[in-house]
Amino acid sequence: MDNYKKIIEDIYLEIRNVDDIGKVPNYIPELSNVSPDNFGINITKINKESFGVGDFDKKFSIQSVSKIFALTLAYKLEGAKIWERVDVEPSGNPFNSLLQLEADKGKPRNPFINAGAIVVSDILVSHLKNPKEDFLNFCRELSNNKNLNYSEKIAQSEKISGFRNIALCNFIKSFGNIKNDVDQVLDFYFHICSLEMSCKELSEIALFLADDNFVTHKGNKVLTMSQAKRMNAILLTCGFYDESGEFAFRVGLPGKSGVGGGIVAIHPDKYCIAVWSPKLNVKGNSFKGMLFLEKFTTRTASSIF
Repeated sequence: MDNYKKIIEDIYLEIRNVDDIGKVPNYIPELSNVSPDNFGINITKINKESFGVGDFDKKFSIQSVSKIFALTLAYKLEGAKIWERVDVEPSGNPFNSLLQLEADKGKPRNPFINAGAIVVSDILVSHLKNPKEDFLNFCRELSNNKNLNYSEKIAQSEKISGFRNIALCNFIKSFGNIKNDVDQVLDFYFHICSLEMSCKELSEIALFLADDNFVTHKGNKVLTMSQAKRMNAILLTCGFYDESGEFAFRVGLPGKSGVGGGIVAIHPDKYCIAVWSPKLNVKGNSFKGMLFLEKFTTRTASSIF
């Protein structure tokens, strides 16, 4: 850890005061109340050693990063059948685009764009007795952390401003790829996105994708090795919207970003690292987060390629 620790501290100091050309998103009103100066990093190795710097212990809205855990649970429950409803291709379009759905007859390109995550939410609503409660319990078991929770404020803020997501859900429903009540699916989706974590918690909860031998504190295996491999493949190709190729090129790790400014990146068999900086670039990814991870994998020579 000493080597990682020194490198993380050095890069943190180096880019903490870099001119951040990103902008805090204002289309979810509640997110614009977050201080743009927050900046935190935390790494957790598969032996559970952990190190953080900056605002690594502050909770923030992880937004689309939570799509990893929603997909994991749906994949666990549905198996390979899930891919009949949502594809595994990079979209090359903005994360909230309606365009492709028309051509693809309501089948979203991948589970990490909004349309795909809404279909995944629908799958979970079909399987779970109390979707919001059951999903939260699943995340708590994954992380062995009873304190994980939704931000009701953020969920409501998304609801009142989520016209594009409401349109996506109805549009997919018109193709028959949403099976449940649209309002129920959207309410669940908005809650999934409102999940709050710190960088430390985020780097711990995603460890199951880095560690082949990972079991939860209840002794449960999360995914098979083959499923975890496939999850990491989709994270590498689709985890950063239409900037996924750029992230693979510059950082070289599977990962997922969220419009709350968080990014989690996974190095199979080694570690999980989470970065948070609320100002986003034009593609909706954290400007400083991307910069930090590029420098980190370059200096540690720890890309998967």
